[in-house]
Amino acid sequence: MPPQDTSAPGAPREGRGRDVPPARQALSDSVYENIKAMVMDHEITPGARVSIEALSRALGVSPTPVREALARLEADGLVVKRPLSGYRTTELLTRQGLEELFEMRQLLEPRAAALAAVNAGEDQLDAIERIAEEMHTDPGTAAGRYAAYRGFAALDQRLHDAIARASGRPLLADAVQRLHSHLHIFRLSSQLGADDPTLAEHQRVVHAILRRNADRAAEAMAEHLARSLGRQLSRDEES
Repeated sequence: MPPQDTSAPGAPREGRGRDVPPARQALSDSVYENIKAMVMDHEITPGARVSIEALSRALGVSPTPVREALARLEADGLVVKRPLSGYRTTELLTRQGLEELFEMRQLLEPRAAALAAVNAGEDQLDAIERIAEEMHTDPGTAAGRYAAYRGFAALDQRLHDAIARASGRPLLADAVQRLHSHLHIFRLSSQLGADDPTLAEHQRVVHAILRRNADRAAEAMAEHLARSLGRQLSRDEES
């Protein structure tokens, strides 16, 4: 069954052509989501070679939508294409890699939140508030496969990207989006729940932005990122 589209309404997607027939686009999206789920669930193990022919047979499609999906997954940072050896899934983040990812986020996202509090238009504020509310209705599950937490992961990405776009700094927003931090983090651990502190932390960031409090927005975002890293590191120590 093709997975549900969790992208923002009307938002363009990488790899999409404007003149692609709807049926072909639906197939392309379905193949992309299916392969993405295999990577996120480690059905295709980290660092493993990805066979276009094997995926075509498994999904019952031609190689073309598989190649298109792999190109999109390469942009997501989930696979890499190497000369003469084809595609391989990326390795999981090491502790050092995880800390470096959050170091980059700490450099970018508190500043983005502060600028959003100052520069966001009313429509952007409405969008940020709406995404935060949606996260409370789709909290994911305590742990499990990608299908169970896909909606929450997509909303997490949308919220952080929406805040960055509202900063009014396109280069900053592009840098935040290109980190694809949600995919790398959720690929390490999918422990979620309605009582996950992420929801409350997001709410504090959103409230500060809505109140046009730049200092508090930056502080709340920095606190959220620090706590998120701490939770992830503690999970790694327990596993």
